[in-house]
Amino acid sequence: MSPGIRFLVRYLGEEFDFHVRWPAVKLLTALLKNQGPQVQQIILVSPMGVSRMMDLLADSREVIRNDGLLLLQQLTKANAAIQKIVAFENAFERLLDIITEEGMSDGGIVVEDCLLLLLNLMKNNSSNQNFFKEGSYIQRMKPWFEVAEDNSGWSAQKVTNLHLMLQLVRVLVSPVNPPGATSSCQKSAFQCGLLQQLCTILMATGVPADILTETINTVSEVIRGSQVNQDYFASVNAPSNPPRPAIVVLLMSMVNERQPFVLRCAVLYCFQCFLYKNQKGQAEIVATLLPATIDANSISAGQLLCGGLFSTDSLSNWCAAVALAHALQDNSIQKEQLLRVQLATSLGNPPVSLLQQCTNILSQGSKVQTRVGLLMLLSTWMTNCPIAVTHFLHNQTNVPFLTAQISENLGEEEQLVQGLCALLLGICIYYNENSLENYTKEKLKQLIEKRIGKEIFIEKLAYISKHELYSRAGQKPQPSYNSPEQMLFDHDFTKLVKELEVLITKAVQKSSEDEKKEEEVKKSLEQHDSIVNQYKELIREQDLQLNELKKQVTALTNQNEQSQTTITQQTSQIQQLRDQYNLLKIQGKPLDSQHHIHNEAAQINGIQPKADMEEIGRLREEVEELKKQHNVLEGQLAEKESVIDKLRTAQSTGNLAEVATDVAGDQQMDQHKLVGTAEASLRDNDSDSAAVKIGQLENRLSVLEDENKTLKDQLKILTEEKKSLDQQLASTNSTIAILETDKRKLQQELTESKKEQDDLLVLLADQDQKIFGFKNRLKELGEPVEDEDDLESADQEDDDDDDDDDDEDDPN
Repeated sequence: MSPGIRFLVRYLGEEFDFHVRWPAVKLLTALLKNQGPQVQQIILVSPMGVSRMMDLLADSREVIRNDGLLLLQQLTKANAAIQKIVAFENAFERLLDIITEEGMSDGGIVVEDCLLLLLNLMKNNSSNQNFFKEGSYIQRMKPWFEVAEDNSGWSAQKVTNLHLMLQLVRVLVSPVNPPGATSSCQKSAFQCGLLQQLCTILMATGVPADILTETINTVSEVIRGSQVNQDYFASVNAPSNPPRPAIVVLLMSMVNERQPFVLRCAVLYCFQCFLYKNQKGQAEIVATLLPATIDANSISAGQLLCGGLFSTDSLSNWCAAVALAHALQDNSIQKEQLLRVQLATSLGNPPVSLLQQCTNILSQGSKVQTRVGLLMLLSTWMTNCPIAVTHFLHNQTNVPFLTAQISENLGEEEQLVQGLCALLLGICIYYNENSLENYTKEKLKQLIEKRIGKEIFIEKLAYISKHELYSRAGQKPQPSYNSPEQMLFDHDFTKLVKELEVLITKAVQKSSEDEKKEEEVKKSLEQHDSIVNQYKELIREQDLQLNELKKQVTALTNQNEQSQTTITQQTSQIQQLRDQYNLLKIQGKPLDSQHHIHNEAAQINGIQPKADMEEIGRLREEVEELKKQHNVLEGQLAEKESVIDKLRTAQSTGNLAEVATDVAGDQQMDQHKLVGTAEASLRDNDSDSAAVKIGQLENRLSVLEDENKTLKDQLKILTEEKKSLDQQLASTNSTIAILETDKRKLQQELTESKKEQDDLLVLLADQDQKIFGFKNRLKELGEPVEDEDDLESADQEDDDDDDDDDDEDDPN
């Protein structure tokens, strides 16, 4: 068969003649129906086998395209590998296009075939579900659920199409999917408006009952565990006058015995999903039962639940009890708040608490379904709530009633009630704070031993988990029963029973001496744990302080390094300036060069080291020398000015030769040149040449005056630099001394912290050794002692068991 199928697949992709292609599609469909797994495997390993099948969806001939849909339905059944290949061959895009072209929910059988193929591709296939979400295909589902105002006269095909569309949404948000994938799809459903569209159908009139039921189930799973979606659902109002919250309208249907059974189950599931991990919603429901918030002019969710709890319809009793139990699930605050609820029983009689009214109805011997519901409510209510246990035990008739129920020999139907009574009595023992003298833990255990017997009590308790309907309820969160009589267990309650059964069995079997020893050991361990926690806290605080000190040391070290770097840079700059100054002094350019040196020195922002003091002293000596030179130059300048005046006078009087002779006798060696020049001028009798020489002398005089001014400026600059360097040097010395002091303090604190930490670690090791000794004593006394690692592994095993139970669920 294998070669023939391969040939058929290859021929199907190469031949486009209608009379060849259409019979080939029909033949392959028939083969897949009869020999599915074998043919799937052959097509899977055939080159381009699945791709050739996908090409049928693009055929322009509707007959071949429609039969190609049927072929792909058979090809993708229960084969994850082929499902993934088909999905990555752009199947989602093509199928959604066909659904839109065919009219969506108003379309014909082709739309149904496309939806069935989509369900095949995504059911139990998380990879394809993620691909569908990442491809933004959820947004394209919103128009499917747009219904007209007039919803009368729905065709059977439209009902089928819409039912499949709702199932497709449920596949994406099913509780059995990975939590992250479900949460992501729920978020997308809200953001694109799909949830709002579903709520519109929920509140619309004229919608067929089966579509309404499936819509309720779909909305339930879209909001389950999503706080944003749950808050939106709480804000939805029914289009009535006056408007009522959608939750109230749905609860009215749940407690109405005239409504279809499947619809009532769907409403209960919706209410459970609304309260799942929603403490805000739980508080709002319980608040409608409290005296301060009751509105006599309107119907609230709490009033409907109380009405259903005490009605004559056993199914309403059970549904209301389970719904109320979900309002208390894992919420100790609301359990205590519910103790405040008071009910008026009849005229002239004082009001009684809700807790007491539940036990009163329980003792009246109503139907099994009613009693099971009330016992589940009481068990959920009192679990992990010692105050509720005290209120229950305070009524003197409650414990005798429970013991009487457990000890009687009743029929098989009553055995479940007996098991739940044993569970409730066990909760009263385990969560008992011994606040009532007559009903302490020890006295209740003695009562069980005398009236019932420990073995019989444990046997009755174990009957709950052995019940057939218990296993069925534990499979998935949605209630799915064929008849109202089968509704006895709630999914979350089965988890609670699994938890409590072990705890109650251990609590009942322990003797008083064992309990006392265990209490003493527990107290001792608690004391030691308290001491250890105190030391841990102290170590944690000191560790924080140590880290803070380390940060401070690091910061100060960085500052010190930066200061050292700055000092090094400034020392280098000073050395460069010193070299420039010496070079310029040698070159004889005092004016511009000294001004340049002053500008560079002014750019030094830092502190000068002590070594520069010698350089400052040397500079001071050079300044003194410059002053002396300046005085000499001033004397020379005065002499030259006198010579010039004489020459000018001689020139004007004509006695230039006599004046020149007198001047030559009085001047030093360097002035002989001027006289010689004057005499040469006289000998040549050229007065113009004498005037040129006088001009040259005037120029030299101007140069000497500029040099004088420059030397004065340099003297002022050097004085200011010396003063600045002295201040910076003092500041640097002070900063270095402060840093050294801080560094010594931090090092001392670090040493002390390390020493204290070592002492604490030694003390902790001693405490651990004592705890280990106490645990060994417990083990020697026969008491089970679990380490932290064992507890974690046990919790992990419980989580794995829960996951295994969920994996067996059918999302539909």
